[in-house]
Amino acid sequence: MDRIALTATGALAAMGEGKLSSQELMAALVERCQRHAKLNAFIHFDPAAAKAAAAASDQRRKSGKVGALEGVPLVLKDNIDTAAMPTTGGTPALKNHRPKQDAPVAARLVAAGAVILGKTNLHELAYGITNNNAAFGPARNPYDPTRIPGASSGGTGVAVGARLAPAGLGSDTGGSVRIPAALCGIFGLRPTLLRWPQAGIVPISHTRDTAGPMARSMNDLVLLDGVVTGGALTEAPAELKGLRIGVPRGHFWENLHADTAKIAEDTLNALAKAGVVLVEVAIPDVGALDNAAGFPIALYETIVDLDAYLAGHKSGLDFKQVVAQVASPDVKGILSSLLGEMAVPEPAYREALAVHRPRLQKAYADCFTSHRVEAVIFPTTPLPAAKIGEDETTMLNGVAVPTFATFIRNTGPGSVAGIPGLSVPAGLTPSGLPVGMELDAPAGTDRRLLAIGRALESILPKLPPPRLD
Repeated sequence: MDRIALTATGALAAMGEGKLSSQELMAALVERCQRHAKLNAFIHFDPAAAKAAAAASDQRRKSGKVGALEGVPLVLKDNIDTAAMPTTGGTPALKNHRPKQDAPVAARLVAAGAVILGKTNLHELAYGITNNNAAFGPARNPYDPTRIPGASSGGTGVAVGARLAPAGLGSDTGGSVRIPAALCGIFGLRPTLLRWPQAGIVPISHTRDTAGPMARSMNDLVLLDGVVTGGALTEAPAELKGLRIGVPRGHFWENLHADTAKIAEDTLNALAKAGVVLVEVAIPDVGALDNAAGFPIALYETIVDLDAYLAGHKSGLDFKQVVAQVASPDVKGILSSLLGEMAVPEPAYREALAVHRPRLQKAYADCFTSHRVEAVIFPTTPLPAAKIGEDETTMLNGVAVPTFATFIRNTGPGSVAGIPGLSVPAGLTPSGLPVGMELDAPAGTDRRLLAIGRALESILPKLPPPRLD
């Protein structure tokens, strides 16, 4: 049995059949984590504590106390509160921050028997997409360690993609689960806003933030979603024949890297061959509405929400004090500007919240209903992973483009609208970099989206593991 290749559901099956113990699985994963420490997937990694937790799980299993995730090692992005480990948010001011209780999303996994392997690296304060964290070092793409893994949940993407852990959690404000899922060759779900508990996570924006699962199989996403929401732990694949999926060529399909475009078109061909009805659709003004709503909401709420989080934890810190210690230049620049003349005025925030966001939500809803499509599909990112260090600009089709804005171009609008989004691995470029395809669906249809994802998994290429050894 190749223990490191096991998915969460595969590990559960092996443990249930008595072929594997949590301690044996944990030992194999710990050894692999130590061997590939240069990927820098973790901020907090305590092998002794992880092994002790696995031993405790084995004892529970022997006594007949078997949870839905009993003995499965998982990783958590290091902005999700844990009482047993620090929650740094990837920033120096919170380096020794030790919450008194787990975030609800973490608590539900642990209550189901999951064993937390460690806390993963992230873009500082979750404010970026490269995971080039100046405080804790960059996380590195397992398919090419000179490249970014995507972010801000980059460490979870690396850990899962590199087979350091079967699955884990990230958080997503503008693409922070889906982008690293795409660039690391795994699956990632952004749930409908507030479908997953929001408390106990170092915040950016309560209007946009949500935790979400990342894994190497759709079954694992379904399982983690069911545990966190109290829903079903399995989901049958959707019937692809006759399924209507929209293709929003404007905005989402424009100016794609040639390798990404090729894999995206191959994906559409595979869907059509399987009987999916592909419908050309439009989401009017989606880019403009995203710009009008997204940043005013996120930037305004960052100060309010982070101050509330810090006060609730009696940290003795406030937003200004945290920003003073920020190490990453890009994050420092953005957050420092919010303390001065670049701060978002409250009227602009209110307008974004009351006018532009509802218009964006209506544009999506109208697209789904008028075209009778259950989802829309597009490349998760317009290009494969950039080189580490290309923080300000990267090259796309021979032109220097802004790194952040380009990588969130396709994931941002759905985030602002609060609808569910699923990134699925769709292929490797000729240079061996993963490309992901995203499906966005109407609010509240997460389980149907997961069923569609399960069906797509069976017809899309299965990505080989990264060559690390």
